[in-house]
Amino acid sequence: MVMKILVTGGIGYIGSHACVELLEAGYELVIVDNLCNSSIIALDKITLITGIRPTLIQGNICDRSILVDVFRSHEIAAVIHFAGLKSVRESVESPLSYYETNVYGTVVLAGVMAEFGCRNIIFSSSAAVYGDPAAVPIKECFPLKAINPYGSSKLVAEGVLRDLYISDNAWSVGLLRYFNPVGAHKSGLIGEDPNGTPNNLMPFISQVAVGRRDKLLIYGDDYPTPDGTGVRDYLHVVDLAVAHVRAMEHALKSDGLLTLNLGTGRGYSVFEMVKAFEVASGVSVPYEIVERRAGDAAECYADPSLSEKILAWTAERPLEEMCEDHWRWQSKNPAGYGG
Repeated sequence: MVMKILVTGGIGYIGSHACVELLEAGYELVIVDNLCNSSIIALDKITLITGIRPTLIQGNICDRSILVDVFRSHEIAAVIHFAGLKSVRESVESPLSYYETNVYGTVVLAGVMAEFGCRNIIFSSSAAVYGDPAAVPIKECFPLKAINPYGSSKLVAEGVLRDLYISDNAWSVGLLRYFNPVGAHKSGLIGEDPNGTPNNLMPFISQVAVGRRDKLLIYGDDYPTPDGTGVRDYLHVVDLAVAHVRAMEHALKSDGLLTLNLGTGRGYSVFEMVKAFEVASGVSVPYEIVERRAGDAAECYADPSLSEKILAWTAERPLEEMCEDHWRWQSKNPAGYGG
């Protein structure tokens, strides 16, 4: 019998790529998405790539009645929970909305799951739970000290699911802390299309390269790194999507609490990313050095060895492929899903 999976936030950037991998692995999907940071066009593209159109319920995960209807209408075997707000800057300006969506939404979802006897959940967490790490590479056992409301909301949601497992060991909970997803599906049909000014480096670079923005703003070149710019662990979004499928399959086979870093284990500086993207696109990316942003760490990259051991997963796609795929998406869709 084909297993049915609920994917919250399933037509967002990471969620849409995960849906493609899940469909190609033979699962049936139900997506709940309120379209606050996604586009219905992504659903059409998922259908075009896979030949299968998943069921979409448009709604907010904080609305318990919507989730109850989903579980009444569908026999859900597991949940992959992507739905959430993710802008650090926005979280500082509107912390309550982040706690409402990222924490309360998770509480509502877990409560409905428990009511219907579905106890398998993979949670989209973030390396932001580590804050400014004292050392790199970052291991799962490192201290947790989020330094902004976004990171704090992810950390609290992790705690909710951890306590839920402690209260009932029949749950299988996967907490996936990932670093900096970039790139796009090789078809160029789905990719990252942030609302407003991008908060992350790669979509900012690509929007400059495609002519949507005049120049890239680089926040600080005086960090204690080899070239003075911040260093991050960038991994291909398709590798990340594959990791979610592996984690879900692990959850379906065994109860337990799993906390994993998802990254490449290597950091790249802002200048290295700009240069790699220029090579991949053949386009020059003008930039301006501006003041550091509060809360930005100098270096942040993962030790992914535990993910390799438990899930038999490693990030396979190199930086060149990340840039090439991201550029293919952006150049084919200069205005994102809007045109």
